[in-house]
Amino acid sequence: MAKKNLVIVESPAKAKTIEKFLGKDFLVKSSFGHIRDLPKKGLNINVEKNYQPKYEIPADKKKVVTELRKLAEQSDQVWLASDEDREGEAIAWHLAEALKLDTAKTKRIVFHEITKPAITKAIENPRTIDINLVDAQQARRVLDRLVGYELSPILWKKVQPGLSAGRVQSVAVKLIVDKEREISNFESQSTYKTVGNFQADGHELSAELNEKFDSEDKANKFLEDNIDASYVIDGILKKPSERNPGAPFTTSTLQQEASRKLGFSVKQTMSVAQKLYENGHITYMRTDSLFVSNIAIAATSSYIESEFGKNYLKVRTYKTKNATAQEAHEAIRPTNISNLEAGADAQQQKLYKLIWKRMVASQMAPARTEKTEAYISISTRPEKFVGKGEVLLFDGFMKVYGGTKEDQLLPKLEQGQSLQRQEITSTESYTRHPSRYTEASLVRTLEELGIGRPSTYAPTISTIQTRGYIEKVDIEGEEKDVLELKLTNGSIEKKKTTEIYGADKSKLIPTHLADVATDFLAKYFAEIVDSSFTAQAEEEFDEVAEGKIKWQKAIDDFYTKFHPLVENAETVSRSESSQARELGNDPASGKPIFARYGKYGLMLQKGSTDSEEKPQFAPFPSNTRLESITLEEALEMFKLPRLVGHTKDGKEIKANIGRFGPYIQVDRTFVSTKPLGPFEVDEEKANELYEEKLKLEANRQIKEFAEEKIQVLRGPFGPYVTNGKVNARIPKAIEPEKISLLEANELLAKAKPAKKRIAKRKSTKK
Repeated sequence: MAKKNLVIVESPAKAKTIEKFLGKDFLVKSSFGHIRDLPKKGLNINVEKNYQPKYEIPADKKKVVTELRKLAEQSDQVWLASDEDREGEAIAWHLAEALKLDTAKTKRIVFHEITKPAITKAIENPRTIDINLVDAQQARRVLDRLVGYELSPILWKKVQPGLSAGRVQSVAVKLIVDKEREISNFESQSTYKTVGNFQADGHELSAELNEKFDSEDKANKFLEDNIDASYVIDGILKKPSERNPGAPFTTSTLQQEASRKLGFSVKQTMSVAQKLYENGHITYMRTDSLFVSNIAIAATSSYIESEFGKNYLKVRTYKTKNATAQEAHEAIRPTNISNLEAGADAQQQKLYKLIWKRMVASQMAPARTEKTEAYISISTRPEKFVGKGEVLLFDGFMKVYGGTKEDQLLPKLEQGQSLQRQEITSTESYTRHPSRYTEASLVRTLEELGIGRPSTYAPTISTIQTRGYIEKVDIEGEEKDVLELKLTNGSIEKKKTTEIYGADKSKLIPTHLADVATDFLAKYFAEIVDSSFTAQAEEEFDEVAEGKIKWQKAIDDFYTKFHPLVENAETVSRSESSQARELGNDPASGKPIFARYGKYGLMLQKGSTDSEEKPQFAPFPSNTRLESITLEEALEMFKLPRLVGHTKDGKEIKANIGRFGPYIQVDRTFVSTKPLGPFEVDEEKANELYEEKLKLEANRQIKEFAEEKIQVLRGPFGPYVTNGKVNARIPKAIEPEKISLLEANELLAKAKPAKKRIAKRKSTKK
């Protein structure tokens, strides 16, 4: 028997939760996300007919659509309950179109949280599909298809096959490339930080000098001048201070905080938050709004007052800085503040606790501190030492969020008080380069620049990594010598130590491919990788969502400037786009040396393609960038392959660099030397690596029929027989060590040759 009401949601998990709250007259089904989209192959946008898109139902969604259409026909009323953002509104519209629903009669319901009161309220207050929100999503989808379809083939032809470009992803890549170049050009400066330790009426007092020295001589002179110096407190400053809690989470602030406190990736945060939302624990997690309902504020206030006391309560309402924020209408918060814990696994529980703490803290009183600064004069110098202390007077919101702060106390001090010097230390340090992007800090920057929206941050960051533009790596850093000068008992001691500088953990760095692709786009498509230009497009999408302009205008404003750039770039030669950089001339031959990007990545070239003599090529050194490699470094690479020495039986060992890094070669045997480079590995180490390889190969081989060139080998999935062209698994009934030549041939005859993988080249025809 058919139900009177059919409710269609996006995910099956959400369907199960909602069905619990509705009566027997309601059937809740899932569309499993989008049920209609632009086909993957071809442009499918009629530019001449006002950018009209051609949508299709994918093959994997036809069964779902057929079932939903049948249920819709059998129901008295259809309710579309997709998410409350532009993407969700578009899903509702596509459902109405695909199921042939009367949009005037079809009820659209939205809710910020999956709770019975929220669902009941939504049912009581239905609306129709908001076509402005639909058009805003259509505008973004169509524009991204136009840019990707026209720009990506240009990169395939001019830079490297298989690349992709996008309105948002290319800007994100450029930000990371620019940051890395800023770091490469950064010149670290040595300075000396000076700290004095004093006695004040039997109490220890540590204070830092208010000036840093830029040389050893100046630091040493300062210490010499302090040998016979006296010290007096000539100023005490006390300042009350307040620290306020942060607002409840938006998508981007949740991603940043989950990264900082929990070590979650952006993608991981969104996946975990999605599960919490679908199970009714938190409000919708894709939002740039700071609004919190009065009911939620009242419930949170009541909890704070009962648990901590009235003095910990301070009710706040937060205003969204972005005036066009409308991806959802509430910040991310728990649906029930009395649930201190929630989630099906450890990750969900950790993220829920973070969201819960942030919401509770947002309605709590500020933390109050008293900061004290003591200024210490030096009888022989104009500089002053400054001692700093802080006392936490009232923990406020820090009782819940951020923990208690350790008091940094100063001893009781008085104006004019004399101090006894114990020691003064002046330590050398180096200025640190600008910080690289993490996933979280990249999200923050994209948000600040107006690039993308809450729903796009995670997929953008995922895409630029899977496409090979960006890597998330740990950087070991560089060991540097530092000098320590210490004044004790009237004499100065010098001591050298070492420190690691430049170490980074889980930071985003660009690949060589990113460098070349970004430079190409910056040269021929400057506006595409210009953040303000891309942000302007986002602003126009917002205007579409508000009904101020038609979506086709937003497309046209961008496309009419973009398309001529594509046509112009078609005329660029591959050699011009390879970003070849002439380093100088080979002293021996006089031929020019180039660093350039080839079909398989960065390489070095000796000689010109214009000359009759073919150029020579050499591998590019590891951990070196196109813009920074020197002529001397390049010339070294042309010495490869390098003769390292000989094996114990007299075979030559050569070292080189290949696509997968440094290696040694003996006859047709190749062995990786990582982390040692081709100029670092010596004969002893090379022989060690070679013998280890032979042992592995020997253990791998079970049996051999040498004359027939048939081997019985151990593989990752068990023993097998091979003739070099065909591999055949050996059945359990046959012992690999006892297999006969006849049995081996029979197995090979039955096996199919391995299929050759042929890379499909996508058509660039329109």
